[in-house]
Amino acid sequence: MNSVKTVVVVSRDPVLISMINRLLKGIYLVVEFSALRSSLDYIYSSIPEVLLIDITSEDPAMVAMLRDLKSDPIMGHLSVFAVFGDDVMIPHWDYLLADDYVKRASLKTEMLSRVGLCIQRSERMIEVNPLTGLPGNIQIMKQIQKRLDSGEQFALAYSDLDYFKPYNDRYGFSRGDEVLKMLGRLVLNTVKERQPLGSFVGHIGGDDIVYIMECNNIEETSVQITGYFDEIIPGFYDAEDKTKGFIEAADREGHKKAFPLISLSIGISCNNNRQFNHYGEIAEIASEMKKFAKTVRGSCVKTDKRHW
Repeated sequence: MNSVKTVVVVSRDPVLISMINRLLKGIYLVVEFSALRSSLDYIYSSIPEVLLIDITSEDPAMVAMLRDLKSDPIMGHLSVFAVFGDDVMIPHWDYLLADDYVKRASLKTEMLSRVGLCIQRSERMIEVNPLTGLPGNIQIMKQIQKRLDSGEQFALAYSDLDYFKPYNDRYGFSRGDEVLKMLGRLVLNTVKERQPLGSFVGHIGGDDIVYIMECNNIEETSVQITGYFDEIIPGFYDAEDKTKGFIEAADREGHKKAFPLISLSIGISCNNNRQFNHYGEIAEIASEMKKFAKTVRGSCVKTDKRHW
């Protein structure tokens, strides 16, 4: 896995962009955008470590976009680093929601060290899965429990890959990791497209990814995810196996066996039908539904619709 950290730079000033590139390139992956709005698709799909913004004036639209970005649980570890003109008054941090800043006159002497500190600080603040960049178990538990404690109505989906072990056995773990990264991006992009605000995607570990959405939106989104997955996954197989529609690998007893292409099973639980007090309760029902979905051949979504 590539360990190079990503810094997204938002500026319309070519002189500033050139200076930042000279200071950061070779140490970080620098991705440039002229406006914050045009950078959002990249930020949500790639989740960089630092968002570096050129603040030339107070822009209410930009501030509102930053607020939305920083309030999103997925972006909990994203550090916002502001660059101010030397004559610009520094605004209140609760207004701008930046984590650190530097004046243009101090760029050459301070920016590299300050960006590094931003990344170190964000890594201490939040646990993320190193493969997908998605929040891990601690953040998942906090997100679920916080919503339960506040009385919010929401649904939890638990996704799991079928026949993933035979794929790893046949092709190796590095290609298996590519499948997991694809799944993480697919789930994140689809969930955020269907519900930009208030949704959450996390990676428990292995091939288990969970997401939180509104109850009336999650089932249709999950069906969409499985449809996309079934379209994409054949491309991760060699041509011969893709044509056959299965691979041959050893089962748990060591016997050679034919396994179908990887499919995706998703189980859903929602607290609009019953009351949950602990995150483990709603997670258990979602896991139960996921196991039910896995009994069906091919990709499948099962939702708990029982009333208790």
